[in-house]
Amino acid sequence: MAKEEKKTKVEAAPSPRVVRAVTKHLRIAPRKMRLVIDTIRRQPAQEAVGILMLLKKKGAKMAVKTLKSAIANAKNLGLNENRLFVSNIRADGGPVFKRFMTRSMGRADKILKRTTHLTVEVREGFKIWGGRAPEDSKEKNKKKAAVAA
Repeated sequence: MAKEEKKTKVEAAPSPRVVRAVTKHLRIAPRKMRLVIDTIRRQPAQEAVGILMLLKKKGAKMAVKTLKSAIANAKNLGLNENRLFVSNIRADGGPVFKRFMTRSMGRADKILKRTTHLTVEVREGFKIWGGRAPEDSKEKNKKKAAVAA
């Protein structure tokens, strides 16, 4: 009989899963929403929620709801809430309500009431933001302190 060879599987590092939440038909112009979402792009998810809570803009309330939904979706899929960060967030244009305002001498001006489709994507990073530190890192810190002393 031939020698039995043990095949070892080389597992690649799991690709980080992207979890998204989409809110459509928000009654705010995409241009105004982009001012808000630019502040939280690439931020840790929990920190981004705090930033949005402090902003005094209409779009911040809408964005925080969608961000919390994305975090909840990630939790349901078993991702670590403390490792999540906002990997992508965008405000795309939705349908436009067209209205008109009457003007003098029989004319009319067009009014465009724009809507937004907000997409928030969160991804699990390698670093833990907030929460409790793992036990092994606490031991390392104690050893470093003992060596330094």
